[in-house]
Amino acid sequence: MDSDSSDYYDYDYEDGDGDVVEVSEADSRSSTASSCKREDLQKVMELLSLKEKHARTLLIHYRWDVDKVSEVLVSKGQDRLYEEACVTVHDNRDNSSLPRSFVTTCEVCMEEVPAYKMTTMDCGHCFCNNCWTEHFLVKINEGQSRRISCMAHKCNVVCDEGKIRTSVSQKDPDLAKKFDRYILESYIEDNKRVKWCPSVPHCGYAIRIDDDEYCEVECACGVQFCFSCSAEAHSPCTCKMLELWTQKNKSGNDWMRVNTKNCPKCHKAVEKNGGCNLVVCICRQGFCWLCGGATGYQHTWTSIDGHTCKVDRMAKIEREKSDSLRYMHHLDRFKVHKDSLKAETSLKEELQSKISTMEDRDKNVVDYSWVKNGADRLVLSRRIIAYSYPFAYYMFGDVFLSEKMTKEDRAIKQSLFEVQLQQVESQIEKLSLFLAKPFDEYPEDQFKDMKTNIMTLTVVMDTACKNLYDFIDNEILRNLGTPINIAPYQSKGVDKAVEID
Repeated sequence: MDSDSSDYYDYDYEDGDGDVVEVSEADSRSSTASSCKREDLQKVMELLSLKEKHARTLLIHYRWDVDKVSEVLVSKGQDRLYEEACVTVHDNRDNSSLPRSFVTTCEVCMEEVPAYKMTTMDCGHCFCNNCWTEHFLVKINEGQSRRISCMAHKCNVVCDEGKIRTSVSQKDPDLAKKFDRYILESYIEDNKRVKWCPSVPHCGYAIRIDDDEYCEVECACGVQFCFSCSAEAHSPCTCKMLELWTQKNKSGNDWMRVNTKNCPKCHKAVEKNGGCNLVVCICRQGFCWLCGGATGYQHTWTSIDGHTCKVDRMAKIEREKSDSLRYMHHLDRFKVHKDSLKAETSLKEELQSKISTMEDRDKNVVDYSWVKNGADRLVLSRRIIAYSYPFAYYMFGDVFLSEKMTKEDRAIKQSLFEVQLQQVESQIEKLSLFLAKPFDEYPEDQFKDMKTNIMTLTVVMDTACKNLYDFIDNEILRNLGTPINIAPYQSKGVDKAVEID
């Protein structure tokens, strides 16, 4: 992308490279490829010996997926590749070579126009510049900038981007900038390897990756998010699990399901506050608390006259209650760790201020990176623990993958998973406690002991989290036979975007 004011960022990966492209309002004059966009264009241009305008049209059609272009080329051939993308690469006559006195008729407005005021597209259709300009203006205003087709009847060939830009800029320079903006956005919004940062308010950055889309990234603005679904980083919970979890949390029906029963007559929720199993609603309908069936009033402590609970109905109610209790347990643990994550994120900022104070105080150069490393490890591990609970709820429940594991297998794997999780939880509380201490005020010997404890726990936490992910990969996911996409554990934390010089 050539631009007077745009900035480009490189995304550092442990296993690859990527880019973060800044797109602000000042970038609306951008018209060709950015450093990362140029690379994709260059690949297609070299692969098919195409001009840049044709390569761009192909990539827009195939959503900027170079691999897809190669795949279609191999499987269907070059002619079909061009046909599907509505690309024509034949050279057509340039009207500028005709005498200026040569006059022809535009088949749209039916006016006689000098040849030098006519424009021919790659498909061979030639119309006057005024008609082309009006056509382009309408399409851009309709939001169709990415693929403006020829206006000839039944012709779907995509018009030359350069000719569109030249034509529109003469009539409406602001709209020409809007056109360039749309072209740039097509690279970001249609490209599966590029995502806008989901920050609120929007920071104006987009991130490009070159590896697996199931990963967690950090924008140059500091926001960490899941590249696949743009939600907050949530590994080891999958995107689908997070979606289900969020929907379930919004419903808020599980407390009601556990603690109330609906009256069989008026269907209002009734809460039982003690006594026997005969419950009377405010509408005066009696019913059995165990199965919810309508009854009379005559009863003893252990039975209701003329009423016998249906076994299948009882079993269903018990299953629903059991699942609700299980959900509420996982939700409670999730919320506890999310609250801790919020507090420890603030603690991380306080520790950075504490490091600055200690550096200013000490005359000699002292390395306090162990404090930052400990704080980073604390926040990362806490988030992993928090999202391990929705992961466990669905992975070991009766719905998400019930056909892939027997009930016995789920019970065994859940028990082993909880052991791994408890090991992480026990260590993280120690690390959190140590980092919250006023160690900057400690005497030298006590300060050294605290430093050793924090550095040791930082390493222990890293190992515990690795073991948790290894267990998920090797003991749970490997034998499922169904791909479950989980963002991998990153020992150094989420990879961060850095600016290209």
